[in-house]
Amino acid sequence: MVVYHDEIKIQTTGEVDIIDLTSDVQNIVNKSNIKNGLACIFVGGSTGAITTIEYEPGLKKDLPRTLENIAPKNTYYNHHETWHDDNGHSHVRASIIGPSITIPIRNGKLLHGTWQQIVFIELDTRPRNRNIIVQLIGE
Repeated sequence: MVVYHDEIKIQTTGEVDIIDLTSDVQNIVNKSNIKNGLACIFVGGSTGAITTIEYEPGLKKDLPRTLENIAPKNTYYNHHETWHDDNGHSHVRASIIGPSITIPIRNGKLLHGTWQQIVFIELDTRPRNRNIIVQLIGE
């Protein structure tokens, strides 16, 4: 069993920037020489999220609009009292989506659907430099 670690560094433009990581993660799998196993894609930080979507223009508009309905930006969050940074909605949204996903690897390829891409979603209110951790385990 082999464990392989790599990272993807990205710079976001700010709130609800959605970045496709699929080819970056597949490139890491290729470098690792792991043929069968699991890929864990994780972001450290409490205002970013990792998930999958069909990365197309309509969903890139639909997802932010839906997040606004679920955790509206312009409402009161107790978090604002702690840090006075007005990003309570960002923390709530990130908690709902989650910081990581696990994707199976078979024959050196990520096993995701044809229309399913791995994405990072910036949920903080400002541009950020993010470090996406990719940890592979397999053989």
